[in-house]
Amino acid sequence: MGALIQECDVTFTLDQQLVCRHSQCDLHTTTNIVNTPLNAKCAIPFVPFEAATKTPATAKCCTSDFTLAELGTLCAKMDASNSRALTPQEFVSGTPMFRTDLYSLPGTCEPILSFSEYISLVESLGPGKMQFTPELKSPEVSMPFPNSNSSFTQQRYAQAVVDEFTSRGISPSRVWLQSFDLRDILYWIKATPEFAKQAILLDESADYGPMENSVANLTEFKKLGVKIVGPPLPYLVETNKRGEIIPSKYAKKAKELGLGIITWSLERSGWLGDGTGGGYYFATVVNVTRREGDVYKLLDVLARDVGVQGVFSDWSATVTYYANCFGIFP
Repeated sequence: MGALIQECDVTFTLDQQLVCRHSQCDLHTTTNIVNTPLNAKCAIPFVPFEAATKTPATAKCCTSDFTLAELGTLCAKMDASNSRALTPQEFVSGTPMFRTDLYSLPGTCEPILSFSEYISLVESLGPGKMQFTPELKSPEVSMPFPNSNSSFTQQRYAQAVVDEFTSRGISPSRVWLQSFDLRDILYWIKATPEFAKQAILLDESADYGPMENSVANLTEFKKLGVKIVGPPLPYLVETNKRGEIIPSKYAKKAKELGLGIITWSLERSGWLGDGTGGGYYFATVVNVTRREGDVYKLLDVLARDVGVQGVFSDWSATVTYYANCFGIFP
């Protein structure tokens, strides 16, 4: 689809190895684990739906509950579960209508990728050309891990990602580190300045407080040495009285400060024409997003007026098509 940079959300295992998962504790909905003997080792093994109390079926299985070798026995699947499941098989078979198992070939078992395997895969797609953007996921266990006497601190976790690239001879210019935690960015600035040049501070602070505060924070980020911020799409745009999509105050301030901007996530929403206007990711322009083609209006403003360096996308052909049309493909 033309994506030059590939993402891996990074977390760690019981034996402190790095793996690609969207969160540390999603194995129960993204693998077949509750249907295997490893279910017994989960933080919360599978519990079936209780009809009398209408208590949903549940489980909680974290990468930190298992070794890398144990995770290697699992099969990945579409992120989904059935809250009314009475059996483990029913629990893992709950793919909702807005998702698909179309690409899960019958009889196949797609493994969980270790971080090292992710690097090998991306490198195989374009040796020396393809780039990497690992996101350091927030631990859902206490750090240091597995106990207070352990040397696996948050800083060691952040360093482990860099060490993997260094050991593989990957140039820092091909790596875009990410984290929602400012402390991780500051660690990389101090400990690995070459890798920190393209480190992205992911910012969703306006989801929990006034946008004015998030705009003000940008000045402090700049003073601390942050080079790139990564807000979600709606932080960067709004509409004017003529119904045109224009850069937001957040976008203007980031640009004024000389901060790079990478945003997320295009094509994460459902249909724009279904009456929802695209949901969260189009929230600030919902009054003008009524047709599927309106995604290109947003993308055009992001590229030309906001000046983003890149756009995370769940269906990157959209961004590639736009970039080719306007001759900005790298």
